[in-house]
Amino acid sequence: MATRQVPMLSLEAAKVAAEAAEAKAKEMGMDFNIALVDSTTHLLHFTRMPTAKLTSIQISIDKAFTAAGHRAPTSTYQNKNFLPGGPAFGIHNSNQGRFSIIGGGVPIEVDGTVVGAIGVSTGTPAQDMEVARAGVEAVEGWVKRRGASKL
Repeated sequence: MATRQVPMLSLEAAKVAAEAAEAKAKEMGMDFNIALVDSTTHLLHFTRMPTAKLTSIQISIDKAFTAAGHRAPTSTYQNKNFLPGGPAFGIHNSNQGRFSIIGGGVPIEVDGTVVGAIGVSTGTPAQDMEVARAGVEAVEGWVKRRGASKL
């Protein structure tokens, strides 16, 4: 077979994630930048809440890019292997500096396949992760309610 189909997050599912993440942010009393990418790492949807840090726009997009591209949360890279002297130090310089080792990027999976990712930035890595996780959980619930994995 010369071609294959790659499962991708739909715009509708991305909006579900963004709305849930924004609701979580409001609950926390903070504004965030919220980016969603498809499984090919390309930007699908973006929300900048009013007082979210302008310098965090690209960071949120890069967190989503990293989580989708490596199919792992960006928090995975918060250990000694990626710090100065570690065997993987410098990975953050890869992909034209887009590889993020800061928590807040989380892949979105459907039936065990990464279909996209969410990246959140403005708060601490823990706060960013909390908002991102709300988006992921919303998509998981949305898929379950629909009774099918089709996005």
